[in-house]
Amino acid sequence: MKVFLMLAGCVCVMLATGCSQESETDSGSTTDSRPPIDGSQFLLDREPAGAADVLTVRADARDGEEVIVTGRIGGSGNPWVEGRAAFSIVDDSLKACSDIPGDECAQPWDYCCETDKLSTSTALIQIVDDAGSLVRTDARTLLNVKELSTVIVTGTARRDDAGNLTVLASGVYVKQN
Repeated sequence: MKVFLMLAGCVCVMLATGCSQESETDSGSTTDSRPPIDGSQFLLDREPAGAADVLTVRADARDGEEVIVTGRIGGSGNPWVEGRAAFSIVDDSLKACSDIPGDECAQPWDYCCETDKLSTSTALIQIVDDAGSLVRTDARTLLNVKELSTVIVTGTARRDDAGNLTVLASGVYVKQN
C-alpha cells in the first residue's frame, strides 16, 4: 500500500509539472514553450521612407490611420510584454542614460533622466499577424532586438481615450546602431 501511495504521489507531481505550457528560464522569467515563430515575415529588408518620430505620430495620427514611426526600444526598466511580440519605444529626442557622458546607469533604456517627458514621448508597438492578432512570442526572439535598438515600424495607429498611442505593426526595420 505504501508503494502504491508513493507511486501515486510521484505521478501527481509529474503530471503537475509536465502539463505546463510554460517553462522557467535561468533568469526566473516564464517563457512560452511553443516552437519559435519565424520573425522574417515581420522584418523589413529596407528602411521605409517617410518615418516620423514618436512625438509627431502621437500628435498627428488618427485612430486607424497607417503610420510609419521610428524610436528606440525602452521607456521603463522592462519595456517588453513578456511572451508577446510587444514593446515600448521612445522618441529619439530623449536621451537614454547611456547617451549622457559619465552616467553609469545600470538600465539606460529606462530613460530615468527624462521621466518628466516619457508619458508623452512613448508608443506601444504590438506585432500582429495577418488576422490582426498579437503574435504570441517574445519580441526579442522574434525580431532579434534588445533594449535601445532603433526600429522603424509600419502599421496602424490605435488611440485610447487618454491619447496613448499603440501601433499594430505589420513590419519592423531594425537599424544598425
